[in-house]
Amino acid sequence: MLRVEGITVKFGGLTAANRVEFQVRPGEIFSVIGPNGAGKTTVFNAITGIYPPCEGRICFLDKEPKAKLTWRAVTGFLLVGLLSGFFVLLGINAENIWYEAITSKYQYQQSFDWSQSAQSFLSYITQSSAASTRYPFLGGVLLGVLGAFTVWSRGRISPDIVTRTGIARTFQNIRLFKGMSVIENVLVGMERRLKSSLLTAIFRLPSFQNEERAARQKALEILDLMGLKECADRQAGELAYGDQRRLEIARALASDPKLILLDEPAAGMNPSESVELMELIRKIRDRGLAVVLIEHHMNLVMEVSDRIVVLDYGNKIAEGTPVEIKANQRVVEAYLGKGE
Repeated sequence: MLRVEGITVKFGGLTAANRVEFQVRPGEIFSVIGPNGAGKTTVFNAITGIYPPCEGRICFLDKEPKAKLTWRAVTGFLLVGLLSGFFVLLGINAENIWYEAITSKYQYQQSFDWSQSAQSFLSYITQSSAASTRYPFLGGVLLGVLGAFTVWSRGRISPDIVTRTGIARTFQNIRLFKGMSVIENVLVGMERRLKSSLLTAIFRLPSFQNEERAARQKALEILDLMGLKECADRQAGELAYGDQRRLEIARALASDPKLILLDEPAAGMNPSESVELMELIRKIRDRGLAVVLIEHHMNLVMEVSDRIVVLDYGNKIAEGTPVEIKANQRVVEAYLGKGE
């Protein structure tokens, strides 16, 4: 389902992830573990489009989650190019255009004729030499198109595009909209799947109302799965810590993903909450999703995982089943240090 192929992420001279590679199969719980600073969250950020990898690639369902070059994008490049060409033309000929269109048409204590000024401007543009008008305009168009394409290509892998392909995630630090209600937080997660336009929302057309009712019903079903249905109308900031963690998972599930990435979901939970979380992760897997988990709670990891990959200082040092990872000497040394 997911192939991470030799990705490297660097921040200046610091290599946070070095040629990391692994595969996640459909319907499995796959854990990424390692000491603090090992590069686990960096790998998550690369998968979800927050940090573009310097090397390697990420394939989800045999495709790279990138924006496609559409006619709408091409039209946008051309519009940016035309605006750029126009401003370059104005910049190079500013003094002459000002004289022809403004200064020469101004007469003391008489109303200014803007239509005649516009005609003079157009006349200057069309009748001037190619060196002063056409060449700067075409050069500006070319620079604008290339600049717009460069910006677009750098943003081809972005979190919204990755979410649309079917990957959702939670964060190490809770990132809820705490001033909104619980159900509103879940509805936010559905935004990329809704099809109503701005006009149908403004006029509250029947298609919008039907979609809104269906979305609310789905949100309540997800909250019921998380054990939060009774809290649907409470503010998210009023929930207990463990409930906020579950709400963040609910919001990720609302985007209807095929793969969900959970970044330290058990952080700050007590033992009973961790056991409940373990059952919840299995329920998510049983709904047909693959789960990738970052976690420091080793009992939870070993109990719930099908396979585990271990990172240390940005490098992959081991991969295997929980039994194999427990017996791996390099993993023991990464956590506990090397003996005499």
